[in-house]
Amino acid sequence: MMKRLLLLAGAIWLMCAAAIAADIKCSGVVVDDQGEPIIGATVSVPGTNIATATDIDGRFALNVPDGKKIHISYIGYKPVDLASKADMGDIQLEIEAQMLKDVVVEQSAARTRLTPVAVSTIGAQTIDLKLGNQELPEVLKTTPGVWTTRDGGGFGDAKTNMRGFKSPNVAVMVNGIPINDMEWGGVYWSNWAGLGDVAANIQTQRGLGANIVSTPSVGGTINITTRTIDVEKGGALWYGMGNDGMNNYGLKLSTGLMKNGWAVTVLGSRKWGDGYIQGTPFNSYNYFVNVSKRINENHQLSLTAFGAPQTHYKRNSNYGGLTIEGWQTYGRQYMGDGNAMYRYNPAFGYDKTGQMRSSEYNFYHKPQISLNHIWKIDETSSLSSAVYVSIASGGGYSGQGSGLDGYTYADWRGASYGVLNMKFRRPDGTFDYAAIQDLNANSTNGSKLVMSKSINSHKWYGLVSSYKKEINQTNGNRLNLTGGIDLRYYVGDHKNKINDLYDGAYFIDYSTRKGVDPALNAAAADPEWKFQKLGVGDIVYRNYLGYTVQEGIYGQAEYTILDGKLNTVLSGALNNTSNWRRDMFYYDKAHERSDTKSFIGGTIKGGANYNIDEHNNVFFNLGYISRAPFFSGGVFLNATTSNAINKDAVNEKVMSYEVGYGFKSRTFALNVNAYWTKWMDRSGLSRRGDFSQADGSYYMNMTGVDARHMGIEMNFNWVPVRWLSIEGMLSWGDWIWDSNAQGYFYNELGQPIQNLTTGDIADGIGAENHLHSTLNQKGVKVGGSAQTTGSLSATFMPFKGFRIGADWVMSARNYSDFYISGSSLGTKAINVNKLWEIPWGQQFDFNASYRFKIGDINATLYGNIYNIFDYNYVMDAEVPTDSNGTWQEAYSVFYSFGRTYSLRMKIYF
Repeated sequence: MMKRLLLLAGAIWLMCAAAIAADIKCSGVVVDDQGEPIIGATVSVPGTNIATATDIDGRFALNVPDGKKIHISYIGYKPVDLASKADMGDIQLEIEAQMLKDVVVEQSAARTRLTPVAVSTIGAQTIDLKLGNQELPEVLKTTPGVWTTRDGGGFGDAKTNMRGFKSPNVAVMVNGIPINDMEWGGVYWSNWAGLGDVAANIQTQRGLGANIVSTPSVGGTINITTRTIDVEKGGALWYGMGNDGMNNYGLKLSTGLMKNGWAVTVLGSRKWGDGYIQGTPFNSYNYFVNVSKRINENHQLSLTAFGAPQTHYKRNSNYGGLTIEGWQTYGRQYMGDGNAMYRYNPAFGYDKTGQMRSSEYNFYHKPQISLNHIWKIDETSSLSSAVYVSIASGGGYSGQGSGLDGYTYADWRGASYGVLNMKFRRPDGTFDYAAIQDLNANSTNGSKLVMSKSINSHKWYGLVSSYKKEINQTNGNRLNLTGGIDLRYYVGDHKNKINDLYDGAYFIDYSTRKGVDPALNAAAADPEWKFQKLGVGDIVYRNYLGYTVQEGIYGQAEYTILDGKLNTVLSGALNNTSNWRRDMFYYDKAHERSDTKSFIGGTIKGGANYNIDEHNNVFFNLGYISRAPFFSGGVFLNATTSNAINKDAVNEKVMSYEVGYGFKSRTFALNVNAYWTKWMDRSGLSRRGDFSQADGSYYMNMTGVDARHMGIEMNFNWVPVRWLSIEGMLSWGDWIWDSNAQGYFYNELGQPIQNLTTGDIADGIGAENHLHSTLNQKGVKVGGSAQTTGSLSATFMPFKGFRIGADWVMSARNYSDFYISGSSLGTKAINVNKLWEIPWGQQFDFNASYRFKIGDINATLYGNIYNIFDYNYVMDAEVPTDSNGTWQEAYSVFYSFGRTYSLRMKIYF
C-alpha cells in the first residue's frame, strides 16, 4: 500500500513539474493610442483563473500554459487576444469608437513625450502600496521639486511646496476642478483626506504645467483624477491599523458600466486614532459617490459627490515649536528620552475635571459636488462641461483675551518664538486649563480668557466648459484646438463665537472693541459698548463676508507634425477677478460693504516637444503670467478686520522658461530638466515679529516682493529584470528673494499699529501714523523648503503576488524661514542677516504587499514602516532677522516623525 502511495505521489509530482515546465513566463507593457502606459488593464488566460493587472508602468507578468493565448482588456479600449510568448513587447490598445473623452479632465493632464512640461505620475497601485497612514501629499516625496512635511503634526496638517513655492502658489485640481481656497490660495489636506481611496492617479506638473484653466499655478500643479465610468464591476472591503491607535476601515462598491449605460460607484470609510503628536486625536469620515450614465454614443452624464468630515486636535505650526535646546530640555523632561521628546505638545492639557483640553482644535466638512456632461458632437469635436458646488462649514478654536488686567489672547499659546509659556503650566508639562477656570471663577469683572469657535464657512459655485476640435490633415499633421470658460462665485463667512467661558460669568471683548472706529460703527460711540457683557454664542473679534468672483476664458492650439515627432503647444487665458467684503463687526449697516476691486489678468505660454527617435525626446516651454492678487493680504491688506483696500495692489507677474530631455526604453527611463522662474510684485507676504511688551505678536504685510527660482531636476526608472525595479530622483534648486519690500505693521487682531513698543493703534490702514518699514531681503535664500532633495527606491517582486520595496529620501540646503527680531522695533529699514542652513536629513521607508486568495476571493495584505531607523531630523525652523545663522538662534523648530507603521488587509470581490 505504501509503495502505491509513493508511486502515485511521484506521478502527481512529475505531472505538476511537467505542467510548470510547460508554462511560458510572459511579460509585456500595455499602452494606449498615445503610447502611454495603461494602469490596471486586465491580462488573463481564457478558460483559466490565471489573471493579473498592469502596474503603474503598464507592465504585467504571468505564467501562461503552453498553447494558451492571453486576453487583454480595459474599459474604453478594444480587447485583444494574442499568442503567448516570453517577451510580448509593447501592446497598444485601440480606443473603442463609442469612447467619450472628458475634455475638462483631459486638458489638465500631461502626457510624456508629447506635452512639453516636467511631469510625474503616481498610479492607484502605488498610492495603495505607499500611502498607509501618511498624509496624501506624502506619497509625492520621491517626486523631484516637491517638499512635503507634517508641519505641526496634526491629522491633515501636511504642507506641500513645489520648487520652493508654498501652498497658495501650487494649484491643486480634482477631476479638472480647482480646489485651492479662493481667498488666500492654500489647501487644507484634512478636507481631502479620503481622496487616496478613490484616486485613479496623482500627477504633478512642475512649473507652468499643462492645465489651461483661466487662473494658472506658479510653482506647479497637483492633478488628482478619480475613477468614474471606467471602474470595473466589483467591490473592496478593508481594515487597517497602525501606530498610536490608528484604525481605518472602508467599503467600496461598483456596478461597472452596465448594459443599460449606467455605472454607479460608492465608497465610505472611517479613520481615527490618538495621533503621533501628544494630544492630537482625530476622527475622519470619507464618502464618495459617482453615478454615470452613457446616454448614447454621443452623450454622457456623470454626477460625483465626495467629502471628508473630520475633527482633529493640532500642534500649532507657529506657536507649538520650541528651540532646539527647548526640545532637549522640556521635551526630555516631560516626555522622556528618544524621539518621544519631539512629540511634546505645549497646548495639550486638562481641566479641573480631568477632561482633555486644547486650544488647538479643528472641525470641518467641505463636500464637493459636480455634474459633468460630455457631448461628442462628431468624430472630431466634443464639448465637456462641469458644474460644481462646494458648501463648506467648520472652523477651529481661537482663544480670546479681554485685554483687561494684562490678559490677552497670547496667554493661550503653548509657546512663543520657541519659549515655552509658563504662565499656565503644570509640573508635568501639560497646559493648565484648570488654572484658567480658577482665574475666571474668581474674577470680579468676568472671564479674562475665553475660548471661541473660529467659523470659516463658504459657498463656492463654478462652471468649467471646454470645447475641443481635432483637425487631421492629409499630410498626416494634426491640429487640436481647445477653448473654454471658467466661471467662479465664492463667498466666505468668517466669524468668532464664544463657546466656553471657562467658568467665568461673562466676557468683555475690550481688546478688539477698543479698536473699532466710531465713525464707521455708531455703536462704538457709546463708551460702555467696549465693556458690554457677552456670553456663549455672542460674536467677538470678527464677523465678515468675503466675496470673490471670477470670469475667465482660455484657449489652446496643439500642432503635431513630422509623423508625430514634433508637438507644439500655444495657450492663453484672460480673466477678470472682483473682490469685496461686508463687515458686520467693525462697521455698522451704513458702512458694512466695501468698494469692489477688480483686476484683469492673463496668461500666455507655449512650448514644444520633439521625439528624436523612439527613445529620446527634448522639450522646452516658456510663459508669462499676470495674476490678480489674493483677496486676503493682497486686495485687502487686512481682510480680517478692515474694508480698506490696498492702494498699492497690482497684478503679480511671473516669467518662466524650462528645457528638458527624456530617454525611454523597455528597461530604462531618464528625465532631466532645468528651469528659471522670476516672480514680481508679489503681495500678501507676511512676516511675524514680537512686541517688546508681553502683548503677543505683530506682523508686517508686504507688497512689491520679487523672487527668483531656478534649478535642475532628474529622475529615472530602471527595470533590469522583471522582478526588480529601481527608481531615483535628484533635485537641486537655487531660490532667493530678489527685491527689498515695503510693508505695514498690524497686531494679531488685524489692527494697524503706530508704535511697536507700546502697541498703540494707528488712525487707519495706510494712515500717516500707520507704521511701515522696508525689509532688506534681496539675495536672501527662500526658506521653508529643502533646496536639494533626493530619493532612491527599490521594488522587488520575488514571486507571484508578493511585492516588497524601500524608499530612501534625503533633504539638504533646507534654509530656515525668518521673523522680525525685537532689535528691529520702530526702524525704517530692517536687514535680514543670515538664515540657518538646517543640517541634512534622511529616512528609510519600507513597504510590502502580498496578493492571495481566500477561496475564490482575492485579497491583498499591505504593510508599511516609515522612518524605519527611527531617525529624527529638523524639517522646519525660523530665525530672527538679526541672526548669525546658528542653531542656537532657531525658533519654532519641528522635527520629522520617528518610526511609524501601518498594516492593512483589503479584500476584493
